[in-house]
Amino acid sequence: MSWRCSFLLFAVLLQAQQKPFGFGKPVSAEEARKRDLTVFPDGRGLPPGRGDAKAGAPIYAAKCAECHNDRGEGRENQYPGLVGGIGSLATPKPKKSVGSYWPYATTVWDHIHRAMPFDHPRSLTADEVYAVTAVVLYLNGIVTETQELNEKTLPQVRMPNRDGFIPETRPFQKRKVR
Repeated sequence: MSWRCSFLLFAVLLQAQQKPFGFGKPVSAEEARKRDLTVFPDGRGLPPGRGDAKAGAPIYAAKCAECHNDRGEGRENQYPGLVGGIGSLATPKPKKSVGSYWPYATTVWDHIHRAMPFDHPRSLTADEVYAVTAVVLYLNGIVTETQELNEKTLPQVRMPNRDGFIPETRPFQKRKVR
């Protein structure tokens, strides 16, 4: 690219940054506070709610199985498997799944809450997220089908790879909402 093209591109980008697009709306401090949910490994930040794998099975079937299959095995080269691979990380062919790799059950809850279902993220209630989390953990043999998960019991679930990570020791600083 010549220097003239580079300069022109730079000028256009600079001008574009100075004009607002004219769509969207500012987020209120209250709305930002409701969405700013930080869930820690020890359970701080988890909202009230509850669910077990038995209650979560129909939710999983309706909202998760299309991508992750009925038993959490995933879809080849499309969507990741959620189960399997426990004990395989130190082998020549490790399988990273929720059961084999993730260190904290609270992280599973947080990911489901924020990002699932893929086509409608943040559409599940807290109870539905606890129930779907229970299904994923049940499929991995980590909890029983009727073991209730809630803001108190979920942090107590011991994931198979919990000791496979080095804990973060830096202090956490919460962002200020403008």
